[in-house]
Amino acid sequence: MIHHIGYEVADLARSARFYDAVFFALGARRTYESHEAVGWGREGSVFWITSRAKPKAGYGHVALAAAGRAAVRAAWEAGAGAGGTSDGDPGARPEYGPTYYAAYLRDPDGLKVEIVTGA
Repeated sequence: MIHHIGYEVADLARSARFYDAVFFALGARRTYESHEAVGWGREGSVFWITSRAKPKAGYGHVALAAAGRAAVRAAWEAGAGAGGTSDGDPGARPEYGPTYYAAYLRDPDGLKVEIVTGA
């Protein structure tokens, strides 16, 4: 159900050291690293931190895994109909991979919800 979770941090190296220790103890490892972000997981990146000079208050997002493109669209439409607002229509996101297809909503409190499939 959960595809990934992401948070902004002020000091990427400091936070990465902290999460390296925590995730190593839990049997996960660093699965992605760039000058802007680090990800951890067991087979792929599930937990991410992203570098921001000043993290936005309340930033974070949860990405929910969908069974396919029709499920992405259906969940996005359902959320928009239940008080959410669009933060990105369903569509391909090639910058995240050749099969990455996602839609974005803001919940009633403004938190970001991504619905994603790799199918």
